[in-house]
Amino acid sequence: MRLILLALLVLTFSTHAEEDLSAKAWLKNMSQALQDKQFKVSIIQLQADHIRPLVYIHGIVDNQEVALLEYLNGPPKNAVRVGNRVTFIEHDQPAYSVSAPRIQGVWPAALAGDISQLEKGYQFVIGGRSRIAGRPGQMIRLLANDENRYDAQVWVDMDTYLPLRFDTLNKEKQLLEQTMVVELIELAEPANILIEAAKQDWPAVINQAERTDGKNWQFTWLPQGFDVVVRDHHRLIGIHEPVEYIALTDGLANISVYVARSGENPMPNELLTRNGLSMVVVKVGTLEVVAIGKVPSETLERIANSLVLK
Repeated sequence: MRLILLALLVLTFSTHAEEDLSAKAWLKNMSQALQDKQFKVSIIQLQADHIRPLVYIHGIVDNQEVALLEYLNGPPKNAVRVGNRVTFIEHDQPAYSVSAPRIQGVWPAALAGDISQLEKGYQFVIGGRSRIAGRPGQMIRLLANDENRYDAQVWVDMDTYLPLRFDTLNKEKQLLEQTMVVELIELAEPANILIEAAKQDWPAVINQAERTDGKNWQFTWLPQGFDVVVRDHHRLIGIHEPVEYIALTDGLANISVYVARSGENPMPNELLTRNGLSMVVVKVGTLEVVAIGKVPSETLERIANSLVLK
């Protein structure tokens, strides 16, 4: 009986200690866990009526992060990260590497980065608790500071501080996208597959092409917290001429902006799919600006209209 009472006291103390954590503290602990912990998670991603199963493994080998992402449905497709080199391996093309601090496609990169940067666009609020993948999770709401982006919410494992679930919600609080862990295994040492990955001679990082004929497009308006992270030449499906490509992010939401000559067949002015991916097209003289992202279409339209050539 005394052992039971002692266990209850320990549990109560632990719960009270966790309740003392602020929402930002939970997120900072999660960011650190994503960088330091060694684990394997099985994940499902829900987008409208589409379900995508994934396996993600993370560990520390020779004092650097190593990770593997495997897509379980469709043709074989993997991504391997060793340090800041991410290599993509697909069945129908040669492997190639890019320089990146995270493998995209699992959790938003900002969740494993500087949480303070997200405060430019979001407020952090503690929510309720739920059981996910058999583990208790603390929900943290990331509420948009303005109408230019969507809300999000993340459930943090109360034992490991790893994320268990991440939702994106539109302005009507409808679910747009969900990434949820169905099994989490914490590892005492790096998985063998990561040790072998760290030994491999992966392809050299692709260098971004010199932008000798690139134009100096600038934005006169961007939502607070959004920054330009990539500029290069890109191609849209069906367009054979090179187009200018600019990537923006606030840490959670990503926006792609393309500038190209107007085609013979005009594109629709707006397209909104069920999973919240918006697209707008704005004419600038003889050019067409296409903006795509999981933000309100009004945000994309204002960004596209703010683009000027300097």
